[in-house]
Amino acid sequence: MLTTFVMGFSSGMPLLLTISVLQIWMREEGVDLSTIGLMALVGLPYTLKFIWAPILDRFTLPFLGRRRGWLVLIQLLLALAIASLGLSNPVESPWTIAFLALLVTFFSASQDIVIDAYRREHLSENELGMGSSLYVYGYRTGMLLASGGGLILADSLGFATVYMLMGLCMSIGIITTLMSPEPTVTAKPPSSLKAAVVEPFKEYFTRDSAWTILLFILLYKLGDTLASAMTSPFYVDLGFSSTEIGVTVKFFGFWATLIGAFLGGALIIKLGIYRALWLFGLLQMASTAGFAVLAQTGYNMNLLAAVIGFENLTAGMGTAAYMAFMAALTDKRFTATQYALLTSLMGVPRTLISAPSGYLAEIMGWTEFFILCTLIALPGLWLLRHFSSWHSQTDQSAQPSHQAK
Repeated sequence: MLTTFVMGFSSGMPLLLTISVLQIWMREEGVDLSTIGLMALVGLPYTLKFIWAPILDRFTLPFLGRRRGWLVLIQLLLALAIASLGLSNPVESPWTIAFLALLVTFFSASQDIVIDAYRREHLSENELGMGSSLYVYGYRTGMLLASGGGLILADSLGFATVYMLMGLCMSIGIITTLMSPEPTVTAKPPSSLKAAVVEPFKEYFTRDSAWTILLFILLYKLGDTLASAMTSPFYVDLGFSSTEIGVTVKFFGFWATLIGAFLGGALIIKLGIYRALWLFGLLQMASTAGFAVLAQTGYNMNLLAAVIGFENLTAGMGTAAYMAFMAALTDKRFTATQYALLTSLMGVPRTLISAPSGYLAEIMGWTEFFILCTLIALPGLWLLRHFSSWHSQTDQSAQPSHQAK
């Protein structure tokens, strides 16, 4: 369980180093919103990781075993990429920053693939629930260190030093990997690269609602994700300092997200996945609208705390239902690759669709931009109607039926 927690920490820490922390660094250096918005494209590896996931499933490196060998190599390269970001200047070398950030997201996405597979293979069936919870806590702790802690340290040490320190923090994950046992797996790995690539996708796309499910995954959190892509420069423009953002937004939001995840999990058991997705989707819309209210009010620490708390609470609830939805769709024979496919699609709004968010914010203004993000959530809720057959089944269980898949 401790291994699961620390691996979650290693997965969560790199994410915001290429999103909010990098955005705030660039904005404080005077980089324009359009360029900052385009930096969302460096997150493409999170969206495309299903492409090389079969390679990590099929081949084994000649040291440490099938999972740990890949994991140590990837973590070493990830640590170097993070530290290298601190050696560049966002104004003088924007393309270098973009390339290094792309390397960070590529190695981070690769690490996620291996850790997901390790967790599912190493934990027994009755340990998966607790193991997944501890993984999420570790993930959020890593995000808190990188964003909240990183932003607070940046005010005194500078962003360059922060990135060097975060690269050093990856040693925690490396040591844990070296000390952890290699999972014992009875099932044989794919016999060929072709089998590793073809079979997981063949099984999924022969389902009746395969494309509708993928479209829903793409759209359900679109409004929430599009708004989140620009909240960091939004806070800077309202006059909040890095320390205020780090303490209020990151630390306070961290606990609100954990409470939301707990509350979401409890409500999923009571309501079932279908009704929970409806409730949490509507709450996410309301929380996004809160940013429009903050834009009209201006600098206000109390309102900032309220808006961020509500947004993170509803995001935690929505993520709980979202992850339960995707887990219910995964065939256990192809968990790693199919889960990579679904989570890759989940990352599309954060990368491709969020790329023009800076242009939209500049053209429309902050208030109108966040109103647009609120309304963009409606198509995902409309698609949710196609899963109404889950309603009666999830009254007794949070798992959808095979027919619903």
